[in-house]
Amino acid sequence: MNKAEFISEVAMKAGMTKADAQRAINAFTEVVGEQMKAGEKVTLLGFGTFSVTEKSARKGINPKTKAVITIPARKAVKFKAGSALDMK
Repeated sequence: MNKAEFISEVAMKAGMTKADAQRAINAFTEVVGEQMKAGEKVTLLGFGTFSVTEKSARKGINPKTKAVITIPARKAVKFKAGSALDMK
C-alpha cells in the first residue's frame, strides 16, 4: 500500500475527505518525526512504540574491493508492535 492508497483508506474509514485525511496523516508523521529527532519515544497504546536506538561503529567489508572498512555509528528508528498488531 502506498501513501495515496493509505490516505484513501483512512478517509473512507474515518468518514472524512481525502484532503482532511492527508492533512491528518501529514501532521501525524511530522509530530512523530519531530519527537524521534528529539530522541523521544512515541507510544500509541495497542498499536506500538516508535523509538530511536544507537547503532555503534563496526567493522565491515567492501564487497567490491574486499577491503575492511569502518561503518560509523548512527541513530536508527525502531518500531515495536503493540498487542493490537499481533499477527498470530
